[in-house]
Amino acid sequence: MPATPPVTEYSDPRPPVGVDPNRASIARVYDAFLNGKDNYEIDREVLRGVQKAAPEAQDLATENRAFLIRACRFLAQQTGVNQFLDCGSGLPTAENVHQVVQRINPEARIIYTDNDPVVLAHGRALLEENELTHFSPADIFDPRAVLEDEVVREHINFDEPLVLLQLGTMHHYTGDADPAEIMREYIDALPSGSYLALSHFLDPENEHSQLARKMENILLHSPMGSGTFRTKSEIEGLFGGLQMIEPGVTLCADWWPDGPQLKPLNQVQYCIAGGIGYKP
Repeated sequence: MPATPPVTEYSDPRPPVGVDPNRASIARVYDAFLNGKDNYEIDREVLRGVQKAAPEAQDLATENRAFLIRACRFLAQQTGVNQFLDCGSGLPTAENVHQVVQRINPEARIIYTDNDPVVLAHGRALLEENELTHFSPADIFDPRAVLEDEVVREHINFDEPLVLLQLGTMHHYTGDADPAEIMREYIDALPSGSYLALSHFLDPENEHSQLARKMENILLHSPMGSGTFRTKSEIEGLFGGLQMIEPGVTLCADWWPDGPQLKPLNQVQYCIAGGIGYKP
């Protein structure tokens, strides 16, 4: 068994107004998984808990981030769509959506949506780097709130195709509604010619399923309280019948990698999947 990756030690800064350092935050936990600095001890506790089950646990976040970069690069290069709505943007890190997309298409508009107080406190200034990048504080699990948000409506033209990003978000939904119905409401609002990119924790239904369910149990009972692992067919259901771009829903590591896979995937890399769908 490989050694547990080291977690960078930080002295926790004074929290911004409205941020509770004693309650884990999804955005801050992801930041801890990515070895970021905008997290607190309670967030690192979640990371350490999952690492007890799988020392490679941080690959849940790194594979998701790598998929985000490749998917956004593909969408910016090949679709002609120049407006992106990123639901659950999280804290700024290396290679944010607007940086990936605008490097290819400087005229692309990117709207980030996140209602996490730490993202509001830390992220708004960094994310709004130019006049084509904006931030909305709407709740991504309330599609109507997002679709009717004044920032979204001001900068997204729903008469033209757009890219909807739900990357590493829907596995954190803990409400009573059917996640597929939440996604259906978003998909119904997308104009023809739009795309949905989505990634999600995966139960691979093979020898790695036991680990997936163990990580799920740890996450659901951690201070964060969310992190559902769904099967491939359940994740496909979140695309609501969209036409899937090849290879469909697959492991994030296998979705058009940048080069050949020279070493075997570890157990955690089998537990997160993604795909892109197209609305004719």
